Amino acid sequence: MIYPFIRNSLFHFEPEAVHHFSMNMLHAACSTGLVKNLIQQQFTVQHPSLERNILGLHFKNPVGLGAGFDKNAAYLNELEALGFGFVEIGTVTPKGQPGNEKPRLFRLQEDKALINRMGFNNEGVEAVKSRLVKWNHYRSTSLDKRMIIGGNIGKNKVTPNAEAWKDYEICFEELFDVVDYFVVNVSSPNTPGLRELQEKDSLKKILSQLQEINYSKTVRKPLLLKIAPDLTEHELKDIADLSFEVKLDGLVATNTTIAREPLSQVSTQKCERIGAGGLSGKPVTAKSTAIVKYLSEHNGGKIPIMASGGIFTAADAKEKLDAGASLVQLWTGFIYEGPAIVKNICKGLIKV
Repeated sequence: MIYPFIRNSLFHFEPEAVHHFSMNMLHAACSTGLVKNLIQQQFTVQHPSLERNILGLHFKNPVGLGAGFDKNAAYLNELEALGFGFVEIGTVTPKGQPGNEKPRLFRLQEDKALINRMGFNNEGVEAVKSRLVKWNHYRSTSLDKRMIIGGNIGKNKVTPNAEAWKDYEICFEELFDVVDYFVVNVSSPNTPGLRELQEKDSLKKILSQLQEINYSKTVRKPLLLKIAPDLTEHELKDIADLSFEVKLDGLVATNTTIAREPLSQVSTQKCERIGAGGLSGKPVTAKSTAIVKYLSEHNGGKIPIMASGGIFTAADAKEKLDAGASLVQLWTGFIYEGPAIVKNICKGLIKV
């Protein structure tokens, strides 16, 4: 239980700087195969009951890392060593962009939450593709052991919404041969106007265009949509219906929320100073689970759901799976619980 002490020390420093420092330290540790194997043996749990065959893919376990953590596919080797069943890279845009001004990542420790307004900062699709080509060359070829890679794609900040479909198409074509599945991100609150693309007509144009390309390929790739937790029931129904219409392979529920409840008084006061951004972590748990349950019931379990939002423990993961999810994604929980989170969740899921 040494991580809480390390975390308390790291939490004295700026969150984004700590993120890069921690991952670079892990990168240095995993730079030799022997050390990586030792880390992998320590943190990886294997059991037949954990394996999932979803989206036409074989997941060694149902616990993945959500988009936004490894935006540029820079730490796949290290994340594999920590036992993740899958990692979603990105959000990737056609051209590299710096994102919003710093500071743009904030902790709400009293509520085990984060607020971010990163703004799709990434190196651009060409740089990400180059790393993924190398990863695919060296990664394990054993289908029952390899980590699945998802590509989360978005539009550049300067691209008008009317032309957004072109950005998604560029990223889809460029990453097609180097990722296992795609997620269309129109639900981040940190790119101006992006969430307007969740409206049915705008969304249909983007998804239909991508599916047209997808079905022209010799082997198509699973296409999923990531949605916000702030949608009305009517909007959720529209998205669920559209999922069938354009033959989506799955949904990711949910992204961060622009709401600021339920939060403690201390965190509420902090939020007033922080300002805009997407809230993630424990405060999103109930809302995310409710949306997973609604979507699962509405589509009769026919469209797989990746659940994201407030997952810290095996009990949290089980709650999402019981609500109808097929897989779960971590992000904020990883920050608060530390490198053993996947191991602990997987061991807990085996017991139940």
